[in-house]
Amino acid sequence: MSNKQFLTGAQLPYCKGCGHAVVAANTEKALQKLGIDPLDVVLVTDIGCHGIIDKNFLTHTVHGLHGRSSALAAGIAVGLNNPDKKVVVFAGDGGATIGMQHLISGAHLGIDLTIIVHNNMLYGMTGGQPSEFTPCGFKTPTLPEGSIKEGYDICELMASAGASYVERVVGIGDYSDSIVNALKAKGCSLVEVMEICTSYGVKSNPGMKLTKVVEDAGWKTKVFVSGKDHSFKKPVNSDTKNLISEKLEIEAKFTNNLTKPVSVMLSGSAGEGVQSAAEILAKAGMNAGLNVTKKGSYPVTVGVGFSASEIILSPKQIYYTGSSSPDVLVITSTEGLAFAKATIANMKQGAMLFIDSSLEAPETKATVIPVPFREKVGARNSALYSIFYLIHKNGYIPMDALKDVYNASKMAKRVAIETFLEF
Repeated sequence: MSNKQFLTGAQLPYCKGCGHAVVAANTEKALQKLGIDPLDVVLVTDIGCHGIIDKNFLTHTVHGLHGRSSALAAGIAVGLNNPDKKVVVFAGDGGATIGMQHLISGAHLGIDLTIIVHNNMLYGMTGGQPSEFTPCGFKTPTLPEGSIKEGYDICELMASAGASYVERVVGIGDYSDSIVNALKAKGCSLVEVMEICTSYGVKSNPGMKLTKVVEDAGWKTKVFVSGKDHSFKKPVNSDTKNLISEKLEIEAKFTNNLTKPVSVMLSGSAGEGVQSAAEILAKAGMNAGLNVTKKGSYPVTVGVGFSASEIILSPKQIYYTGSSSPDVLVITSTEGLAFAKATIANMKQGAMLFIDSSLEAPETKATVIPVPFREKVGARNSALYSIFYLIHKNGYIPMDALKDVYNASKMAKRVAIETFLEF
């Protein structure tokens, strides 16, 4: 057996004595024992100390949000639908706490993946907060008096949910055979590795012994389930439509004279139709035979603050979205101006800045064109008016292409198109 096939050989990114390094070494050993090709393995991690291992593995790696590694892995496993590929999840007890429902659902559905929980009984990356796996009496920096409740037994939960193989081990020495058994199981398998965090766990619990902590918590180190065949059967739908079918292409009704890509950014206020206006402009571009991308930006509050959208109109295929220096920037409100200030400063000579007449434009190399958007049609319709004004002024596409799209939209029932045709 060669020394390294799945790990790069570079120093592992963990504190001295951390059990995460032992998990990585045992995973390497288990995969070697099974004779699997590194490119037939997908390792899925998430936020937490365990997740910084990604760069050290020579397999495919996917890094997700905290607690979502099992959910991502489930999608990958179902998408692959191939027993010759191994989807392995690394999760900490913190991530397993946050995403516990994902783990349980994976077991319940029999998704073909192997979950290795690095249980050091606290959140090691963010300061040593207790997790739902922290045992009674165990101390952490943020809970120096010790936990007063029992932690979840994830092995019992996964066994009850329908996992095919479940085992708890103490993360010392060689436990690669346990991981081998989990990888060979048909369906969802889990190995919980009990560890100690050398940065927080040891310091908060001087003199503690890992095996004693596990024993006192009542967490038995054993195989809970083995040999159970509970595999997810992927339903096959032969009637699924091809997403790139020619029938789904938008048929252009008009032509255009555009010879190079044009990037347009609309920046205004939430609730004032910025995204709707951008969508209509995008559809109008396609209606005129152009390739189009649209990228929206707005805060999580959605109904308040700024709203911006970036559109690219191009006679050629587009391989990106957005632009740090748009050819045209339209500002319709104070919030839109505040959001777009950095973009305005980055605009180049020859670009155009259409800005509501009530606003003062910052210093820019672009040509500044004041337009009374809000005065003409009111705040709510200012973004819609701006796209009609833009096409009237620059003629990137025929005005009839824009009219055609607007008249087919639900906005046309609310505001007559004539409102936007007075320039």
